[in-house]
Amino acid sequence: MSRDVEDMNRRLLRARDAMDRSYAEPLDVRAVAAVACISPAHFSRSFRAVFGETPHRYLQRRRVERSMFLLRETDRSVTRVCFDVGFTSLGTFSRTFRAIVGETPSGYRHGNGPIVVPHCVQLAAMRPRSAALDPAQSSSSGEAAAAIAS
Repeated sequence: MSRDVEDMNRRLLRARDAMDRSYAEPLDVRAVAAVACISPAHFSRSFRAVFGETPHRYLQRRRVERSMFLLRETDRSVTRVCFDVGFTSLGTFSRTFRAIVGETPSGYRHGNGPIVVPHCVQLAAMRPRSAALDPAQSSSSGEAAAAIAS
């Protein structure tokens, strides 16, 4: 990879990180391109070539991802969530949310409660592993098979 390509990728990553940090603030291509120190038109073309989507679409997706969390984990109204994640119009938020998620924000909220890990899974994850049951820790695979069979 040439030095110029590496430099451009670093600039684009820096701009994308700025978008991730400031997703709820009003952002436009000109401001984000300034972070990358390139012209807005060149930034848009380069961003799409590297990340597979336009900067605007990336920002919308990040905002929708955050709104999904807020709808699932808080009792804030859909309108409040819309403005909290950086959308300035409830209609645009709802249309964008539906295009990305496949259902309306209200439908998503009512169809998806908090993500709960079953208690048995939590217990299994916290259970200490026995060296006799772990074939990688056993001196021979025969001992591990005997331990599992008993």
